[in-house]
Amino acid sequence: MRLPWWARVLVVYGGARAMSAVLLLAVAQQQAATLWTDAAPSYAEFTGGMWDANWYHQIAESGYPSTLPRGEDGAVQQNAWAFYPLYPALVRAVMTVTGLDWVVAAPTVSLLLGAGAILVLYRLVLAACPGLVRGRPGLPLAAVAVTSTFVSAPVMQVGYSESLALLLVTTALLLLVRGRYLTAVPVVLALGFARPVALPLACVVLWHGAVHGYRWWGARRGSRRGDVGAVARWAALLVATVVAGFAWQWVCAAATGEPDAYFLTQEAWRGTGEVVPLRPWFLVADWLFGGPGPWLLVVLLAVVAAVVLWPAARLGPELRSWLGAYLAYLVLVLEPGTSLVRFLLLAFPLFVLVVAWTRSRVWLAVVVLAGILGQFWWISSLWQLVPPSGWPP
Repeated sequence: MRLPWWARVLVVYGGARAMSAVLLLAVAQQQAATLWTDAAPSYAEFTGGMWDANWYHQIAESGYPSTLPRGEDGAVQQNAWAFYPLYPALVRAVMTVTGLDWVVAAPTVSLLLGAGAILVLYRLVLAACPGLVRGRPGLPLAAVAVTSTFVSAPVMQVGYSESLALLLVTTALLLLVRGRYLTAVPVVLALGFARPVALPLACVVLWHGAVHGYRWWGARRGSRRGDVGAVARWAALLVATVVAGFAWQWVCAAATGEPDAYFLTQEAWRGTGEVVPLRPWFLVADWLFGGPGPWLLVVLLAVVAAVVLWPAARLGPELRSWLGAYLAYLVLVLEPGTSLVRFLLLAFPLFVLVVAWTRSRVWLAVVVLAGILGQFWWISSLWQLVPPSGWPP
């Protein structure tokens, strides 16, 4: 008897998370004592108390500071305003209802949100890539497998907000593909308080409107009223997405009394200081490779652009534009470092491309195995902290 689609998806996701749990447990036994945990912490402590999970825990328990903390030199110090509030609020609600501690509730919430995100991802690939799916009916499940076993996929079972962001992004894209613009409005507004990725999504909404504009302005002359209604609903979604892109910055400014509070906070977390688009990438490229570094970066960006624009990809306008807009966002605002691997989880259309070019099960197995091996590196080299300091995951 063939399992229903959702059961097959959950089996794949559950198997991937079980494998990641084994790796996390093994590495936890090697973890030295840190500010967050004792040596050889439990699974819950290792997944719910390390790195940014500790910041989210502080937010869930104490909220945000009313003023920006500053050092003796007057520079803003690292603080909780860098972290968006929806995820810790959800975990706090679960803690209140169940009585669970943070280190149990946070990884559990992430795990469940990740399951929801993977279910939506399956439906999204079906809806957004009909041409690819006709040629390879197993593509949606293959995309689920590759996403679930990606190098940084263990983040979907720790106290981080990636699972929530993946759920909201995939849901918004699926609703956009289906033309359910008003239903998508609360989703994108929630995204504005989950992760700073609403502005790339606004680019997707804008591109969707441009691609489908002919349907509203000439293809069906007899239904102009319906066309105008569709345009109005689409415009409402576009406005909501733009508002979501700036909402947390406005909240930070209002709460602290400093108009640039969010950007000052971001600068405190950067090794390169002031937030200037593109600049950190060139500085890091020069630091890594010297004089040829910036030129190598330009070549890399050109290759990425070629992949995104590759006509044979047939990703559909929504997935293609999300991939392009999100990668462009990372290049423009991110300081490149080890956290880039984690951020690439939201570039999930890349995973569709990786498995779409061939039906070979051997290739799929190779990609999945490579992801699992990469997870061991990610957990042991980045998630595990070797005191006194380390590279963040």
